[in-house]
Amino acid sequence: MRITPRKEEVAAIVALLEDPTFESANHLAKAVIKEVGEILQMRDWVALVHTWSDGSRGLNFAPFASEAEAKSFASKMAFGGSGRLVKLNSPGVMLANHDGKKWKGYCQDEQCTHAPFTHSAASSARGACQIPTCPCSKFRPT
Repeated sequence: MRITPRKEEVAAIVALLEDPTFESANHLAKAVIKEVGEILQMRDWVALVHTWSDGSRGLNFAPFASEAEAKSFASKMAFGGSGRLVKLNSPGVMLANHDGKKWKGYCQDEQCTHAPFTHSAASSARGACQIPTCPCSKFRPT
């Protein structure tokens, strides 16, 4: 996986590394691994789904961080058959939405705590949060 760290993700790990309350390097390492796991669970991924030439189920590969990474992998392999890319939606985001997680760092408006996908991608409303009660009017790309 090719992972491009995001600003908020780096800040979360730096906060752990600078925290003087850890009893040992072992405790710190466990905390960092858990935090990275939670961070990666919040991302969407791509899977390469393969079908053999006879139409039967083939070999599936995941996760890839992008379609380009999956295509690069596929171009280096010679399995035969055909393949397609499938987006894997983040279980972390779905669980967080279910549990009422407050989202930070996505909007210019500090009052907005909604997930980035609640912000419009449509023409004149581009960037505005689509939750009716939210005052947000500008999306901040991550």
